[in-house]
Amino acid sequence: MSATGRDAQRPPLRVVVADDQASVREGLVLMLDLLPDLDVVGSAANGEEALEQVARHRPDAILLDLHMPVMDGTEATRRLTAEHPDVAVVVLTTYADDRSVLDTLRAGARSYLTKDADRLHIAQTLHSAVAGLSVLHPQVRATLLAAAADPPPAADARDEAAEPPDGLTRREAEILGLLARGLTNPEIAAALFLSQNTVKTHINRVFAKTGSRDRIAAARYAREHGLG
Repeated sequence: MSATGRDAQRPPLRVVVADDQASVREGLVLMLDLLPDLDVVGSAANGEEALEQVARHRPDAILLDLHMPVMDGTEATRRLTAEHPDVAVVVLTTYADDRSVLDTLRAGARSYLTKDADRLHIAQTLHSAVAGLSVLHPQVRATLLAAAADPPPAADARDEAAEPPDGLTRREAEILGLLARGLTNPEIAAALFLSQNTVKTHINRVFAKTGSRDRIAAARYAREHGLG
């Protein structure tokens, strides 16, 4: 069967759009609703409304502005990840170098785009996020790699001595933490000066030891155990 035939049989992604600027929010809704593979089922003007819309409509993904009143995108992402872990969070904001980017990705956002992205790029990113893949603006990727290369904050002796859970080695825990931040295998390899095959082997061992079927489950495990 052709790719077109498969796409015709696949139902459109159900999406919620959250942005505090009415003109931006309404423009995104109109723009994305024109695409045959997306169905915008709700919109919100702040983080609390975003949570309500997700609870009401059970979408596949949410396109979430980072800076909103009442509850910002980082806190909304944290709540969404905890309460609706199957909903992919894609952050859309103005600046790639926003200081909140790392906090939002650590909170569970799967992808991060700037508002100059066109509708096809946004649609592709939403589909990728639902499939468990991360799509990051190049400057965001560079920020993540820089953060990974920075030495961790000082810890007390007890923390240093603590062993990772479930038989994970320290290297596996380190790689799991980077995976949870949204880094791809090549990015992890570059950050840790390892080969991609070595990273893949470590990730397969992480999956086996944590009982994770995919990167989404592994990232969730990392957050639950304070590794991501």
